[in-house]
Formats: sequence, structure tokens, C-alpha cells
Amino acid sequence: MKYEKSIVISLLYIYEYKIDFTSSIAILEYMTVNIHPSWYRVLALEFEKPYWEKLTDFIKSEYSQKVCFPQGKNIFRAFDTTPFDRVRVVILGQDPYHTAGAAMGLSFSVPDWSRAQPSLRNIFKELESDIWVQRTQTDLTDWAEQWVLLMNTVLTVREWEPASHQHMGWEELTDTIITALSRERVGIVFILWGNAAVVKKSLIDSSRHHIIESPHPSPFSAHRGFFGSRPFSQTNTYLRGQEEIEIVWG
Repeated sequence: MKYEKSIVISLLYIYEYKIDFTSSIAILEYMTVNIHPSWYRVLALEFEKPYWEKLTDFIKSEYSQKVCFPQGKNIFRAFDTTPFDRVRVVILGQDPYHTAGAAMGLSFSVPDWSRAQPSLRNIFKELESDIWVQRTQTDLTDWAEQWVLLMNTVLTVREWEPASHQHMGWEELTDTIITALSRERVGIVFILWGNAAVVKKSLIDSSRHHIIESPHPSPFSAHRGFFGSRPFSQTNTYLRGQEEIEIVWG
């Protein structure tokens, strides 16, 4: 099931006041990112705020001087693949994988040609334990195309430095996204994995949505309550109750 995009908006136009177009091709490449028009309608005012200008200046500097992930064109991939008005489930992580070849702009997802990260391997263990599905495909695009929004609270990271792009402005943007989904939509399942995600619970109206929270699937915390949390069966049970089609997790 794939949603036809009527138009794709290049954020290059949003940045045109801020970018020196004589900059290197690499900088222009990372700035050429796309979002679905439904998200642009939600976020357009954010792109005019002072924090956004500071954030984009920071990101431009980081990507031009250091190795950062995901690839620039994939920074907003979650918001190009899963339209705002179609979101049924949100899986909220922390920040992207910080090793080469892993981050792809969808939280927890890894390209199929790359090795599954430890957190994703634990997700697959819980998937099998929960609903008896054995999954080896590490690219989770098929989840995103079933309207599972795979987003992190911070959308970029410096290589080998987890949390290196925290508190630079991404959280303000992603808080706006969560608040808008909570306010304007109904019947979404929010899956919050890890402390950075769980604190966003206060932004979600639990009378309109279903919240599933647990420790992060990282090997450092999975045994503290992620294993056995059964997020996949809980999600589909709730969706059935809303007369929605279940997510095919396999």
C-alpha cells in the first residue's frame, strides 16, 4: 500500500535565504531534502522561527566539517514517506545510529545491505516473542508505507558521538510534530522507546490516542522492560478496536 505524493516540496527553497549557493556541492546535496506536502502545511511556520535558522546554520556547519548521519537527503525521509494525514502509528526513538551505513532517516531502520544494529536485533527478538514473526529484513520502509511514522526526537548525529546534536533545535521541531499529531488526529498508537521518547508522553492526549511505553531496545536497557512489553500485538489490538487495518510487521 503506497500513498501517491501529489507534490514533493524541496526544503532547498526554504533555505534559499540562508545558503550561500557558492558553497560546496556536498553542502548543497545535504540541504536538498524533501517532505510530503501534508507535513509542509503542519511545519511551515516552524521554518520561519529563529530556532530553525540557528539549527540549520548548525547542521550546515556540522555536515561541511564532520561526518554526520543520516545522509543529508534522508534527514526528513520519515516525513516524505509517511504523510501527516495518514499516520496510524508513531515509533519514537532518540537520535540516529552514529555508525557508517546504518542511519537512513527512519528510526531504527537499517538498509538491507547493512548489518542490523543491536537495538534493531532486539526489536526483532521482541517481534518474534510477541507475535511469532521472524523478520530478517532490516529496512523498515514497508512499515513506513503502512503509515508507521518512524521518527527520532533528534534527526541528525555526528559519527561515533551519540546525542551530539541534542539541544540544538531538533527537539523543538519534533515536539511540534508530536503535538500536532496529538491535537489534529485521533486514534494513533504512540510507541515510546527510551527516556528521550517517554518524556514526550506529556505532549500526547491519551484520551484521543493509545500510548505504549517501555525502556529502549538497546542492549543496555532492553532487559529492564523492553523485552516482554509486546508493543506489536498491543498496537494491532488497538487498531482492530478502531476498525483499522492491522500493521503487517513481518
